[in-house]
Amino acid sequence: MAATGDDAAAMDSISRAPAAHLAALNAAARLRCPAVAPEDVAESPAVAPKKPITNSDGGVETAEEAVEPAESDINELCTDMFEKMSVFLQGELTGTCEDYRLLENMNKITSLKYMEMKDISINISRNLQDLNNKYASLQPYLDQINQIEEQVSSLEQAAYKLDAYSKKLEARFKKLEKR
Repeated sequence: MAATGDDAAAMDSISRAPAAHLAALNAAARLRCPAVAPEDVAESPAVAPKKPITNSDGGVETAEEAVEPAESDINELCTDMFEKMSVFLQGELTGTCEDYRLLENMNKITSLKYMEMKDISINISRNLQDLNNKYASLQPYLDQINQIEEQVSSLEQAAYKLDAYSKKLEARFKKLEKR
């Protein structure tokens, strides 16, 4: 479950400073629990900082207990957090708006391209229909050309036969002439 609101601010402040973390948690607790009167909070003993314990062993770190920051620090931290959150959200929304603008522009350009393609296909269809009509009007002439070609080929065959026959006659005539 993701942290939101004051919990998120508290988690963010953990990484920055332990004292700020405790202050944010206390502030969040005061905001969430109105049943706790400010006098009760004032009566709770403030935790005094402990002096670091020193050992003769130099490798051991010591820790201090956290102290609750002043109320003005909490207000400054909250104001800073809200300003930074506002900048963050503004950046996120700006990025999303830019993405939508880009998508809108891409859709417009794609629509224009499709319209161009539609115009081209309409022109191609119209030209193809014109060509089909011209071919249909030329079809009788093409049929006549085919008939003429068939007649020419039959005439050519007849001419070859006539040539062969005339050669045979010439050969006979020469044969008869020699006798």
